[in-house]
Amino acid sequence: MTKQDISEIKKLLTQKNCSITRICGCYVDGEKNKKTELKQAFLALPEEEMFKYFEILRKTLSGTLGKNLLTLEFPLNSEAEGGTQEFLLRLRDSKLKDDALLEEFYDRIIANYEFVGNYLILVVHDVYDVPGRTRDGIEMEDASDEIYEYLLTCICPVELSKPGLSYDAAENTFRNRIRDWVVGLPDAGFLFPAFTDRSCDLHSTLYYSKDSEELKDGFVSEILGCPLPLSAGIQKETFQTLIEETLGEDCDIEIVKNIHDKLAEMAEEHKEEPEPLVLDRKEVKTILADSGVSNEKLEAFDMRYDETAGETGSLLASNVMNTRTFEVKTPDVVIKVSPDRTDLIETRSIGGQQCLVIRLDGGVVVNGITVRPGIAEEDNE
Repeated sequence: MTKQDISEIKKLLTQKNCSITRICGCYVDGEKNKKTELKQAFLALPEEEMFKYFEILRKTLSGTLGKNLLTLEFPLNSEAEGGTQEFLLRLRDSKLKDDALLEEFYDRIIANYEFVGNYLILVVHDVYDVPGRTRDGIEMEDASDEIYEYLLTCICPVELSKPGLSYDAAENTFRNRIRDWVVGLPDAGFLFPAFTDRSCDLHSTLYYSKDSEELKDGFVSEILGCPLPLSAGIQKETFQTLIEETLGEDCDIEIVKNIHDKLAEMAEEHKEEPEPLVLDRKEVKTILADSGVSNEKLEAFDMRYDETAGETGSLLASNVMNTRTFEVKTPDVVIKVSPDRTDLIETRSIGGQQCLVIRLDGGVVVNGITVRPGIAEEDNE
């Protein structure tokens, strides 16, 4: 799914555009016991409660594509009878009115969701009459040609409110605040089926994880049956390892600057595209070649890529390097440079020592104080 696809579904989760037919939930305690359940028409909720649910549901569609939000594809066997996709499809088609299916859904989540504490499972059913669009993007409400029916599931922590004092207006005094159980924003959730190119995609789902480094592999495997990509942090580590091992002793500042500049250039060219920039083996190898890596080093690249990223692995450019800044770090010094001015940094041998040299262009501010750089002696080495 693209940002535009996600944004279109998020717009439905407002009072003005809401078409949610039903909301169901199951409150689970820290011992995995079902404490209570809810089942009702969504539009029958009191307005204040409705707004709180909108906040939770919208959060499940928020985050960064490739980090918190992942479009996952169902393997073929999951679509066979008894498979994870087939089960979710039956649940969706039941419109959440089949109590036995709902209980089985809750049981599957409870058995596979690792969480310390109480939590609430929420699931809503919605039917979206997708409006047609003209070539220039104008929506035509009376020109709908597709119905998108979906489920949105959220798993939210339920925690005791913090202790404190509260004002008692009736008694005109302050008292110890009564602590109660509060539903927090979701830790995980998913949209099924995916909404791709403004159309229902039964072969995919959009998965949300609050923590982009804790994707809950076991939960995803058992409930969705979809393979997970490498997390954003592991993608970054993989890319860094790949560069270091491919270049070996040739891994110097100039080549890393060139790689950074090349990625920044690609990101700029791709910024208007709806999907994030994906780097496969061929593209990473081309980036290295264009950055000055020798053919000798590139010969061993393919094997190293397979070892680190996998034979069919791909990396998101936004995950592997921050193209909005250029950072040089030593044990005692950290320097950050605007990405379009990496030319200000170079290495030079001074007095027999390898030094990092920064050209001073414009004003210099130290601890908030504007200073004059002074005149340094020319380096004669």
